[in-house]
Amino acid sequence: MIIEKRGSAASLESYIRRIPFLKLVATFADPMDALLNFNSTTADLIVLDIPECGLAATRFLTLLQNRAQVIITSANKDNAVVGFEHNVTDCLLYPLSFERFFKAAEKALSQKRLLEKVESVQDSQPATGGYIFVKFETRIVRVELDDILFIEGLKNYVSIYTRTQRIVTLQVMKQLEKVLPSNRFVRIHKSYIVALDKIESIERNEIFIQDQILPIGVTYQNSFFRLLESRWAVPVY
Repeated sequence: MIIEKRGSAASLESYIRRIPFLKLVATFADPMDALLNFNSTTADLIVLDIPECGLAATRFLTLLQNRAQVIITSANKDNAVVGFEHNVTDCLLYPLSFERFFKAAEKALSQKRLLEKVESVQDSQPATGGYIFVKFETRIVRVELDDILFIEGLKNYVSIYTRTQRIVTLQVMKQLEKVLPSNRFVRIHKSYIVALDKIESIERNEIFIQDQILPIGVTYQNSFFRLLESRWAVPVY
C-alpha cells in the first residue's frame, strides 16, 4: 500500500491499519517518488490523495499504467473524472468515513481475487472447442462455444448471439456465467458477457464485435482492463 501524503495522511494510515487484509508498505509526499519506489517495492493497491490541482496525480496515473489498483481520495469531485479515465478502483470524496474507505478496500480485494481466479484457470481450460446445451423454444439445442459472439441478459431470459443466429433461452446470466469457461468469456456489464476472441476493437469503454457496440459497465471496467494487461500485455491508460 503506497500513499501520496498530505495533511489527511494520518487518518488514511489509521484507516489502513484497522483493515486486516491491508498492510501499509510506505507513504510518500511526492507521487513521483512513490512511482520510483514502486519499481522495487511490491504493492497491490495505491491510495492516492489528490489536492485541488491534480496535474501531478494525472501524470502519476499515466506512468503507472495500471500496474496496481488505485483508490483516489480528494476534496475535489472533478478529480473523480480523472480517476475513472485511468480505470482506478474507486474515488472517495472528503469528508471520508472509515466505512466508505473500508467498502473501497473490499472492492479492491474482490477485484484482485477475481483476477487471480481468472489467471489460475487459464492453463487448465482449452482455448477452443466445447459446447453447452440450452433450451430454445420447445427443443434443447447444442451451442458450440466457438460460435458464440456475446450474450445479453434480459431479466429471466438470455439472448445468445452466435455467428448465424440469436438463441433466446429461459435462464439467468449468473447460471450461464458459471458454465462458460472464464478464460474465454468475461462479464463486461450486468447485461453482457462477451467472447474474448470475438472482440474486434475497444474504444474508451465500448467493445466492438462485428456490427455490435457493447458497453463496459463501471463495475467491471477495472477488472476487464487489468485482465487484458495480464494476459496480452496490453497497456491501458
